[in-house]
Parts: sequence; structure tokens; C-alpha cells
Amino acid sequence: MVFWVFGYGSLVWNPGFEYDEKIIGYIKNYRRVFDLACIDHRGTPEHPARTCTLEYKEGSICWGAVYCVRGGEDKERLAMKYLENRECEYDQKTTVDFFKEGETDEPTLSGVIVFTSTPDKESNKYYLGPAPLEDMARQIATAFGPCGNNRDYIFLLEKAMFDIGHEDDMVIELANEVRKVLGLLGLGVRKETSTNRLTGPSLKPKSPMSPRKLLHLPEAIAMDT
Repeated sequence: MVFWVFGYGSLVWNPGFEYDEKIIGYIKNYRRVFDLACIDHRGTPEHPARTCTLEYKEGSICWGAVYCVRGGEDKERLAMKYLENRECEYDQKTTVDFFKEGETDEPTLSGVIVFTSTPDKESNKYYLGPAPLEDMARQIATAFGPCGNNRDYIFLLEKAMFDIGHEDDMVIELANEVRKVLGLLGLGVRKETSTNRLTGPSLKPKSPMSPRKLLHLPEAIAMDT
């Protein structure tokens, strides 16, 4: 038995479970949105963090990484148990087609699992819904929980997408707005997630999205768990 799971958030840089294969690629008709609350990792019930989920949008593509777990039922069960606990705010498991770089017609894989959330505040208590960019940035800049700061999440996601050669304009725009808020608050981000690392050209293939220039805050400091 084999199962594949697609990561588009923290799973891109930190899968956290034993896997047998990883492939960079994308799924169609979905885009990242920061509409989901996190109350147990990078936020609290009183001050929830904002993390990304997927929103269906015809014609969109979402780049990330797909992971394969082979080796029998016990290994699969262990990986899925870990993922369900980690992704507890996501109330749906959706199956999607996955495409590798350069493939647009026939999917590389079908039936790939992806954790998503119902965009309804009544049926999904973790769904925050959309908000103005400035409001989201202030929430992300100030939220923190047992696993670290919410701002680390957005900066690490920004870096992870840069590292695979497929920056997400929404992630970059939101990260830059968070930097503005941090500058106003007199806070910063750790050097390894600072924009010094992101200003050079990528040697990896780019997505159709055009990357935006990143804002630089002097003496930026950040951390991750």
C-alpha cells in the first residue's frame, strides 16, 4: 500500500514524519489563503495565529511538495496519525491530481491527499475568513504559541517557496506587510529568514507568478522551532 500527501504550508519545509519520496510540483484550481486559525502551535485560543489553507479558484495553481509513504499499513497509519494530529484545524481531506514541473495535461499522480478546511465559520470553528492585508499582518506579527511565533511561519513559508523556485505573490506581499508591522513595533526577524537571502536570482525554475521585491529591515532577526 502507498499513500501520497501534498504539502503547501509548513509541510513544504518541515514534513515531520518518515517518508520514502518527495516531489516538487503543483495542484490545479487551488490557491493559498491565510484564513485559518491556529490555536495550539503558533497561536492560542485567546490570540489565534493565521495559517494558510486552500481556496478553490478555477485556473489557479498551488506549488508545494508531495510526499510518499510506503512500507505497509503500520507505517502508513503512523504517518497519517501524525498528520491528523498536526493538521487538526483542517476539517477535510481532499483528493487531488498532482503535476510535476513541465506537465500540464496528464497528472503525475491522482488521488493525492491534501488537508483543507471548510470556508464556513459555523461548520468550522477554526475558519477566520478573509481580512484586510494590514489586519492579517498585524495578527501574524503579534501572535505566538507553544511552537513559536506566527511571523516565523510566514517567513519560513516565503523562504521555502523561494528554495523550490516557485514564489507565491500572496505570501511575499503578506510577509512584506508583516515586516512593516514589525518595524513599527520595533521587532525583527532572524537573519536566516531575512531578505538578504532572497534578493539574489534563483537557479531553479520559476512559476508563472512574478516575484515581488522584498522589503528589507535592518538587523532582522527571527527563529523557528
